[in-house]
Amino acid sequence: MVESKQKRLEKAYNKALRLEKSGDLDGAAALYREVLLLDPQDRGGASVRLASMRRGDAPDRAPPAYVETLFDQHAEVFDNVLVEQLGYAVPVQLRQMLADLRAGSFGRVLDLGCGTGLTGGELRAMSRFIAGVDISERMIELASEREVYDELFVGEALEFLLSGGDDERWDLIAATDVMPYLGNLEPLVEAASRKLEPGSLFAFSTETLSEELFDDRGYTVGKYQRFAHSESYLRSLLQRAELAVEAFEPITVRHEQGEPVPGHLVLARKTGQS
Repeated sequence: MVESKQKRLEKAYNKALRLEKSGDLDGAAALYREVLLLDPQDRGGASVRLASMRRGDAPDRAPPAYVETLFDQHAEVFDNVLVEQLGYAVPVQLRQMLADLRAGSFGRVLDLGCGTGLTGGELRAMSRFIAGVDISERMIELASEREVYDELFVGEALEFLLSGGDDERWDLIAATDVMPYLGNLEPLVEAASRKLEPGSLFAFSTETLSEELFDDRGYTVGKYQRFAHSESYLRSLLQRAELAVEAFEPITVRHEQGEPVPGHLVLARKTGQS
């Protein structure tokens, strides 16, 4: 009996995971490449795993099909795992940063990669109108149950920013836990800048590593299959996009296997002309 393509894919991926865990990175890499041939959409994130093992170049971003699959699968336990088990507190840290800077209230707020609504819940009280967008349909369903958003959309963050009309503007765009699934941040940062009125704010979080671990692109894939970005890379992007840094704070984004994952929480203000 001929084995189905899906069965071959599952066997190759599961064996690759076992070999990676055992330390046979070359064997795992060969199987992840086979997985990519069987599934060009890369729902399992084989390309990101190759990069994390230093057996392949870091892609410009995690494959959208992988991110969508990942968050659809984990939506039901997302809040418990991320907050209770991994100690994720970026939404609370962002609210406190805005309060410390006396940022006040905002007319229109966009929560990119809103997930189940953790950030929206922290920003609701300072927002007259708040919209959320996430690539995972199941995450959007759970965010709706939280009842903190005025509007919710299923979509990828950059595509959402690019699809809006030229006259659509926001007073605050927040992107917490979005950048770790993107390598090249230039398109997103530039698109966000174009959607802000002068004086409005762009807030986001990143993960990072020691500066010497980055190549000249300023980003790489860490050992937990998420992207890390250097401070110099981020500051350069913001400057080119006419976003002036208001705050650039080192934070612990979460804990993985008992170890703190370092990152940055950034707040930048749009300059220039409307």
